[in-house]
Amino acid sequence: MPADVFEPGIKSARLEPAAYETHFEDLHPPLDDHEALVAADRCYFCHDAPCITACPTDIDIPLFIRQIATGTPDAAAKTILTQNIMGGMCARVCPTETLCEEVCVREVAEGKPVLIGQLQRYATDHLQRQGTHPFVRSASTGKTVAVVGAGPAGLSCAHRLAMHGHDVVVMDAAPKPGGLNEYGIAAYKTPNQFAQAEVAWLLQIGGIEIRHETALGKDMTLAALREGFDAVFLATGLGGVNALGIDGDDKEGVTDAVDFIAELRQASDLAQVPIGRDVVVIGGGMTAVDAAVQAKLLGALNVTLVYRRGRDRMNASVFEQDLAASKGVRIVTHAVPTAMHGNGAVREIEFEYVDNQMRGTGQTLRLPADQIFRAIGQTLKGDDLPDLEGRKIKVASAGQTSLQGVWAGGDCASGGDDLTVTAVAEGRDAAEDMHNTLMGDDG
Repeated sequence: MPADVFEPGIKSARLEPAAYETHFEDLHPPLDDHEALVAADRCYFCHDAPCITACPTDIDIPLFIRQIATGTPDAAAKTILTQNIMGGMCARVCPTETLCEEVCVREVAEGKPVLIGQLQRYATDHLQRQGTHPFVRSASTGKTVAVVGAGPAGLSCAHRLAMHGHDVVVMDAAPKPGGLNEYGIAAYKTPNQFAQAEVAWLLQIGGIEIRHETALGKDMTLAALREGFDAVFLATGLGGVNALGIDGDDKEGVTDAVDFIAELRQASDLAQVPIGRDVVVIGGGMTAVDAAVQAKLLGALNVTLVYRRGRDRMNASVFEQDLAASKGVRIVTHAVPTAMHGNGAVREIEFEYVDNQMRGTGQTLRLPADQIFRAIGQTLKGDDLPDLEGRKIKVASAGQTSLQGVWAGGDCASGGDDLTVTAVAEGRDAAEDMHNTLMGDDG
């Protein structure tokens, strides 16, 4: 390692060049053919499979695993993609340990589930390598739909609408499509530009135009979209970041975790991403864990993740928490930030310990910190939106909003759990409802 690897301050190139590739290699290396067959052979192919019920996209998991077991992985992929067109990404980032694999009969009986997520990746990767698209676009309906947001919900909706023969224009504020798949997920979960490869593959259905750097409220209005298109689907995500609201929150070195992750994901050379010696991440969700783990992988000496409640209340799964701990991240719970200290740049952060009712105990903790990442949740940005429920767009069945001809899904809509797989399901279901409405079949 370079001599200054543990010196204070925010620096780049803290590690030897070869270390970056090693640290950010694929979190779950893909199964080879033999491994996939062995893993598939463990499935009981349950008739009333609990794993199907646990999957937000209702994939017929026993069927696709049986298809792998019988040597037809491309058929398995089509079974997956019929329900979840972004099955490749979901196989990499979906918390299967708390969904399908948690209820797997093998998990319940033996404590070791069938490797559903890795088998899903095996099948979808096999098909995508063929370079062909398994779905055929229907004849044109003459209807046009605007989709605002090129993240999982928007792309899922666009693909299903295009399959039905509608012409879709996807508008996104970012220079690349993919949303959080491209900008908001840890680099070691989706290496080798997989997010862009999946989008390019998805667009082979035809009938989908993507307009980059086109933001709602800046480059177009919802009223104009309703006037110019037969239907609108809002999948804008949550563009705002919640503030801490404490003294020193504006000091140099204090940034949002989502911005750090996006910078890292877009970096052509990870050695050029600056990182501190003493890093503190505030929050308890997947974004907080992704930021903390990647800070450690970039060469930070001390990385502490601090959450206001207990570990059992963290949105990050136990697997993600254990992953952070295995990488050397210290997790502190039941502590809330009260102040940041330093002249211009942050040097320390102060916390107060709280009890289970979030009442202050009077006990404090001060941590050295030259870099602090806020990961305390995001909020909806935008004006002239449909009716809200709390901080999100209020939706009824299949994503219908309070405005006629406008649907919504993904993180910006109420009712979801802010998972990629849930966003895909909401985009798919909204597209089916939009299609029935556009074609005059509300039943």
